[in-house]
Amino acid sequence: MRTPDSRFYCPQIGVGTFTLDENESSHAVRVCRATAGDTLELCDGLGHFADATIVKADPKACEVRIDKFDTVSRERPKLNLAIACLKDDALEEVVFHAAQTEIDTIYFLRTDFSQEPKNSDLHKLVRRAELKSLVSLKQSKKPWLTRIEGPIEFDRWLDTYEGDLVLCDINGDKNAPTLDQRTSLLVGPEGGFSDKEISRIKSYQRGKTTLINLGNTRLRARTAAIIALGKFV
Repeated sequence: MRTPDSRFYCPQIGVGTFTLDENESSHAVRVCRATAGDTLELCDGLGHFADATIVKADPKACEVRIDKFDTVSRERPKLNLAIACLKDDALEEVVFHAAQTEIDTIYFLRTDFSQEPKNSDLHKLVRRAELKSLVSLKQSKKPWLTRIEGPIEFDRWLDTYEGDLVLCDINGDKNAPTLDQRTSLLVGPEGGFSDKEISRIKSYQRGKTTLINLGNTRLRARTAAIIALGKFV
């Protein structure tokens, strides 16, 4: 019996027999060459883990048995990332790296200067981002799957959001604030948020707004997002 050095996603973890989806089954059986009797590390992205024994090593529908599972004691992360829509590859890159850290949700915002096609619901981009987040969950071995939400209009998002805000600003503090409650880190598109959007952020009333400084150099949006997150981890 052996345990492949990979973690596998199973959306429902409990005691009993379960079948992994085709992607996870293929990775376990074809890539990791796992066979019946081997142990797989499973996660559900909801704070549960299990060591499962392979019952049937089928590359399309791998069956596993779970005798017991563990639940993490800590709550979901308080930190979120609210980022303006960028060009596809840039946004996917941000998701892949950001979702390896313990953040709860990544929001895709339609802003005055965001770069997405305005007549598209970005369904394909959102789906690819969800897959990137799933890959990051398994790679990082963290307990919580980072959720992807959007695209949503900036004004609508801010009207319904409750919690603290953090905005990257050259006049901000060098140190990140303490996460006392739900907090969203705001990252604008290339060129930044519009003056109207910045005014709305700074006048936000359903939580505190903190400005943080990312240095004296001009950063691409994808770079700013990762550097800003780095101040919290």
